[in-house]
Amino acid sequence: MRNLFRKLCAAALVATSAATVNVQAADLHVMSSGGFTAAYKLLGPKFAAATGNTLDTQLGPSMGQSPEAIPNRLARGEQADAVIMVGYALDALIQNGEVIPGSRVELADSRIGMVVREGAAKPDISTPDGLRQTLLHAKSIAYSDSASGAYIERELFRKLGIEDQVKPKAKMIPRIPVASVVANGDYEVGFQQVSELLSVKGATFVGKIPESLQSITRYAAGISVHAQHPQEAKALLEYLASPGVQAQVQSTGLDSVSGH
Repeated sequence: MRNLFRKLCAAALVATSAATVNVQAADLHVMSSGGFTAAYKLLGPKFAAATGNTLDTQLGPSMGQSPEAIPNRLARGEQADAVIMVGYALDALIQNGEVIPGSRVELADSRIGMVVREGAAKPDISTPDGLRQTLLHAKSIAYSDSASGAYIERELFRKLGIEDQVKPKAKMIPRIPVASVVANGDYEVGFQQVSELLSVKGATFVGKIPESLQSITRYAAGISVHAQHPQEAKALLEYLASPGVQAQVQSTGLDSVSGH
């Protein structure tokens, strides 16, 4: 396994699929939530090329009532070798006996940002007052149905002292990227983790909300208790957390975990 991990890191550093490893190819089933998806889409093909394994990936939120949510997928008995999701949601799966205790791997931290429709003026949200005024003047506000949205709905509006004024025009958006409903004009401003905003066409990234108001979401991963390929899943997760891939992780809007 150490030899496999070394070769995967080398493959990432030279951005080549020429690395070879002496393992039997496996069809890995992976469930990944939105915040880490952009990084996973960059790195997953490199892992597959280096190992000969294939990745069968299902995307869905880390929590919530939608059928696509990872806990709901697992509850229905859908196959998973590895799950990538919000850290505290992963901890709940460990406590519920769905994920192997001790298999948790820390991946990245994600901060909340804001978008407007492409072509619209970019408000200044670099200070708490700037963010407050932006929200008060916005005609409509969208936020996600995952960790960042729960924080915005339950805490951010209250911290800014504008909960009563903005809640009637704010809505949690299930399943789909928040930036997409801003891009099509349904909502004036949208909030979600930065890594989920950057890749949506038709929306302009304004910036992160002020650090004093941030809610930092830790993304982590673990191995399902029903994994058919636990060793290969372990190699994938170690690769996604390895120092050699952090530049690519950061390019998607995520922040490396301290020590990576």
